[in-house]
Amino acid sequence: MSSSQVVWDVARPARPSRIPGLTMAGFGGLARTPADLPLIPHPAVTLAVVFGGGTVTVTRPGTSGLSGLEVRGSLAAGLGLGSGPVRVRHADAFGCVQIRLSPVLAHALLGTGLDELTGLEQVWGRSAGHLAERLAEAPGWAARFALTEQALLARLDGVRADPEVAWTWRRMRTGGGLVRVDELAGEVGWSRKRLWSRFRAQIGLAPKQAARLVRFDVAAHRLAAGVPAARVAAECGYSDQSHLHRDVLASTGLTPTALAVAPFLAVDDLAWSSRPVRQDSRACR
Repeated sequence: MSSSQVVWDVARPARPSRIPGLTMAGFGGLARTPADLPLIPHPAVTLAVVFGGGTVTVTRPGTSGLSGLEVRGSLAAGLGLGSGPVRVRHADAFGCVQIRLSPVLAHALLGTGLDELTGLEQVWGRSAGHLAERLAEAPGWAARFALTEQALLARLDGVRADPEVAWTWRRMRTGGGLVRVDELAGEVGWSRKRLWSRFRAQIGLAPKQAARLVRFDVAAHRLAAGVPAARVAAECGYSDQSHLHRDVLASTGLTPTALAVAPFLAVDDLAWSSRPVRQDSRACR
């Protein structure tokens, strides 16, 4: 894949992972000049294991009420990538295995909910660096995906989210974020305070924030599919098109029109539909 600045090598596993709630993608980038892309919020915890000699920096500019943030190299990004627009900047040649975890699986792997950007070693320890070294030495993407899955399997220690929390998250996902979160506590038989506290600790966001993120994800994919913004706003539960515009701008720094054509930094059948994406180690054309 090529543009005036970047040559992309993108891969994904040939078969689903043995771990429910896990998806992976591989990225190789060769930037002729330093280049950057917006990161699009997604209802998953994202781990990026960067290997090779290039540099990758993820930044969130400081805004009113928010301090700036910069993470170099491998990173962990919680639900929604934290608060506000986030961009990734890279230079020279680099490789990256992107790991997306459902927040329920992320709790089992990391032992906590995650809602911010941070260096991967902060949540994974030295194993993150060891994995990056092994990925750099691996002969191809198929081997890298296998190494990554093995490393994740080794971290599954039996810690699980509460069934009530997992159920609440599934309801949000299947409902496209259009759920009355105030009623969810009654449906699981908990008090509102208990559900809010346990959900926030294990998922990484409060229930209302999580539902908004799911709704945004549905809207983003509808925009990428070419659906007019006014129709997306109506179908996804926004009060009007201006409400959708404000949500997209606050989350990404982009307008809905720009979001619709932005290359998501993920392997996504819709977002990358106009770009050739390879399976495992077959050549990218």
